[in-house]
Amino acid sequence: MSETKATTHDTSPALEPVARLSTLNRLLPLWIGAAMIAGIVLGRAFPDLNDQLEKVKVDTVSLPIAVGLFAMMFPVLAKVRYRAIGAAVADKRPVIMSLLIVWLIGPALMFTLAWLMLPDLPAYRTGVIIIGLAPCIAMVLIWIDLAGGNREIAAVLVAINSLIQVLVFSLLGYFYLEVLPGWLGLDTEGIDISIWQIAKSVLIFLGVPLVAGYLTRTIGERRKGTEWYEETFLPRIGPIALYGLLFTIVILFALQGDEITSRPWQVARIALPLLAYFVIMWFGTFGLGMRLKLPYESNAAAAFTAAGNNFELAIAVAIGVFGVSSGQSLAGVVGPLIEVPVLVGLVYVALWAKRRYYTGNDLTPASEEHRQ
Repeated sequence: MSETKATTHDTSPALEPVARLSTLNRLLPLWIGAAMIAGIVLGRAFPDLNDQLEKVKVDTVSLPIAVGLFAMMFPVLAKVRYRAIGAAVADKRPVIMSLLIVWLIGPALMFTLAWLMLPDLPAYRTGVIIIGLAPCIAMVLIWIDLAGGNREIAAVLVAINSLIQVLVFSLLGYFYLEVLPGWLGLDTEGIDISIWQIAKSVLIFLGVPLVAGYLTRTIGERRKGTEWYEETFLPRIGPIALYGLLFTIVILFALQGDEITSRPWQVARIALPLLAYFVIMWFGTFGLGMRLKLPYESNAAAAFTAAGNNFELAIAVAIGVFGVSSGQSLAGVVGPLIEVPVLVGLVYVALWAKRRYYTGNDLTPASEEHRQ
């Protein structure tokens, strides 16, 4: 997703988070909606588009889609402060809490919601499960910044989660799409997937931009300095992520136009488990952080990291494994359309909770007696 320049934290109750977003990010739902409409129109105008994309492929994905997916991932991964992974964090509780929730509870929760709400739609159900396999490593930095969360913890979590995704995403995918349904005696119709299929997509669509992002930061800082890299270079390449997302959405909806227009209710149903997931994960994590007496900034960083998902990677894997015109890919595209407005709303909830439940110079949770 596109980047925003770091802003000074403002604890004023009058703070307006949406006003602090760049124009591109503030109107993201509108851009996504426009891209969806443009894709449908394009698909109607060129009914043989799918056949044309089949002619130019990188592995199992058409070259235009591969370019769009790389554009989505690279600017985000170039922003990660990789050296911060090994840096000492004074309070490791928010990092440990977030990692446990993200990698143990998150996928299991999305699996449960998908089967409860989409039992009769196997392709969409599979796409939703894929969305829940990995945390967000893009827009999460923007939500944390808007909510006044701890940027250092956010950077560490993003870096760690980026590396973990390369290592375990394929294993989680195989477990939740193939192994666990079999153990539970669930219908596996529409699920015929190997661990190598997922691993290959992850290595191509996350591994390549991850290496590119790491090398870009390392070489850029070495030659021009960290200040130039952070203040000049990153803002320049940041919007590329949004352009890549919108380009990919146009292509996907061009190929999915008939499915969307003929079955709008089924598409709307995809939003239900996603909405439930975002709300449950955010409030559950934030509430646990309060029980652990985490400072507000640390708790906000952990909660938003837990709530967001890496829909860029989910789209890439769905395309690579199931095909560009599959229901699984369509489910991935619906992800950002739902996530953006929901997490903007949760930014306001976080700022309200900060004023209501936190006090003192370290912004730790106030006692009930103090609040009254």
